[in-house]
Amino acid sequence: MRSLFKQCYQAVSDELWQQAQQIRLLICDVDGVFSDGRIYLGNDGEELKAFHTRDGYGVKALRKAGVEVAVITGRTSDIVQKRMQSLTIPYIYQGQEQKIPAYNELLTTLSLQPEQVAYIGDDLSDWDVMQRVGLSIAVHDAHPYLRLHANYITQSLGGYGAVREASDLLLMCRNAFQQFDGSSS
Repeated sequence: MRSLFKQCYQAVSDELWQQAQQIRLLICDVDGVFSDGRIYLGNDGEELKAFHTRDGYGVKALRKAGVEVAVITGRTSDIVQKRMQSLTIPYIYQGQEQKIPAYNELLTTLSLQPEQVAYIGDDLSDWDVMQRVGLSIAVHDAHPYLRLHANYITQSLGGYGAVREASDLLLMCRNAFQQFDGSSS
């Protein structure tokens, strides 16, 4: 499976592959990770975001493989709530300008150790959590500081399959790739 991941994305070190094998929870930021980070505002105040269906497929495949998924985001948005619920993500933390309390709650709720957690982010607001997890992932177009310090940098941009790439890494390292036949919603 590791050679398949290399063919699809990029080569990873033995250490990173072993870190990924331990992961039982993937925490995702939303803006810049699930979306491209842009927020579209209509004349009547409606907010629009674009989400990639491949990311949705990856989330559902992870959950089926026994890896839990959560989101922690600084903003609050009905569209995010609806999208994450459609993906059956049970842990949705919105309006979290300080993300550590939500992270700590997830560790306690799921009885996990930090090394069992991966976090994917794109900006400095994600760094506090990223430096506390077993596998820190930055999207390809993340802030340069995150790119310098992340364990893994996706080939995919935020909003364009970065969550799917992270999901594929976690699925392939546990030989659970291609075991999900559901929809991407």
